Amino acid sequence: MTPNHSFHRHPDILQVLSGAFLISFSGIWVKLADVPPSTSAFYRVFLGFIFLLIACLWRRDFMKLTADRLGLIVLCGLFFALDLFCWHASIGYIGPGLATILGNFQVFILALTGILLFGEHIRPRFLLAIPLALSGLFLVVGINWNALSAEYRAGVYLGLATAVCYSGFLLTLRKIQADGRSYSFFFALMLISLSSSVFLGGQMLMAGDPFVIPDIKSLISLINLGLFSQTIGWALIANAMPRIRASFTGLILLVQPSLAFVWDVLFFRRPTDLLNWAGVIITLTAIYLGLTGSRGKD
Repeated sequence: MTPNHSFHRHPDILQVLSGAFLISFSGIWVKLADVPPSTSAFYRVFLGFIFLLIACLWRRDFMKLTADRLGLIVLCGLFFALDLFCWHASIGYIGPGLATILGNFQVFILALTGILLFGEHIRPRFLLAIPLALSGLFLVVGINWNALSAEYRAGVYLGLATAVCYSGFLLTLRKIQADGRSYSFFFALMLISLSSSVFLGGQMLMAGDPFVIPDIKSLISLINLGLFSQTIGWALIANAMPRIRASFTGLILLVQPSLAFVWDVLFFRRPTDLLNWAGVIITLTAIYLGLTGSRGKD
């Protein structure tokens, strides 16, 4: 009986792993695009919107929207736009690896939100996870904070801001999915991507950032970002996640920040010593403990 259950679960696990693998390259595509943060963020969601629109047309996946749900989608798009802007800017200062790990600190914000607002119960492992995460982070960025450059410190702050905005995005997305069960993930994410692209496009106009893609390398990087990170990766994860235990999904999803850091070291030769690697392992362990450190009401 158990082997059979495991066998049927394998395709779902493979889907989540594949999605996490594809999304782990997001920071690489952002770095290779070599355009301002708002530009890369805009094209990620705008191209993602185009690809998702094609998927919705193919699936005939259009639903009527109430004013309340439309408002939630716009709010979700705003959170996602802020999340992407902060994260893409952070990548420019501290690289895709550390920026991705910092963005995953959202697990602590979501857990605290669940405890404070929704009456979820805390487990001892969550109390252990927070100091563990901070200790690991200090090992990655360096013990002497004041010795770091202003740009590097700004990158860390932006990475933590990413975690806050990402939490808002996930909480709003959860509300959209709970309120609209007839919606497919493709339809919801298409509208969220459109909303985000409007916010980011407006920011680009105000800041005077270019819409022009400078060269073929940037174009290919941005297409990969929109297709694999925004569309296929998310779709694979969202489709399989409901059929896998939450704690197990959390462990699998740690593949994304782990690989993002490895790609940063391999492709951009990020200086990393044994102490930094120890910090990465400690931080990722803490993130997993944070993922599994709260539970629903008794």
